Amino acid sequence: MERGDVERLLAIDSPHHLVECQMEECDLSRLDLSGWSFERCTLRNARLVGAKLSNTQWRNCKAGGADFRSTDLEEAVFRTGDYSNASFRRAKASSATFMGCKLTGADLSEIAGLGLVFEEVLLMAAKLPAFSFRKTTLRRLDFTGADLRQCDFRDTVFDDCSLRDANLVDARFEGADLRGADLGGLKLGDARLFRGATISRNQAGLLLGELGLRIA
Repeated sequence: MERGDVERLLAIDSPHHLVECQMEECDLSRLDLSGWSFERCTLRNARLVGAKLSNTQWRNCKAGGADFRSTDLEEAVFRTGDYSNASFRRAKASSATFMGCKLTGADLSEIAGLGLVFEEVLLMAAKLPAFSFRKTTLRRLDFTGADLRQCDFRDTVFDDCSLRDANLVDARFEGADLRGADLGGLKLGDARLFRGATISRNQAGLLLGELGLRIA
């Protein structure tokens, strides 16, 4: 499908349910696709800049490298899809949900996400600077190597998550429960970030070992 095909569908009626559509590199910028659903569609390197995508449903789609910058994603639901290296920069994603998705290398900088939910998501090397996860429970999120500078994790519970080798400069963890997090790769200067957080005895031993201290 190309942009003209989508515009013709918009002229007929809306919303639509698209299944197994090939939309690779398609330019859908600034179109109003609110309420549409996409199932097993391919949108690799597609452009959706400024598109209205509120209440959309995305199931098992392949959209690596897609450009979702400045889109309206309020209450959108993404399930079991691949959005590696996609850009969601400055998107409005309040009450949006990502479940079972791959967001490796994705750019979520400056995303407005009050009520945004991530569950069982790969966020390896993703960019999430200054994002607030405060007072949430994070389940099976892999932040390995992610940019989490200035993120707010206060009073957050980590359940089977990884923070291994993540950039945690100026992140806040007061009151956080980190017992369900992989803290591998912690450096001496990072230890102070976890003041006021809860870790397990095993984690404490591993951290001391990585900091070069011997436990007798």
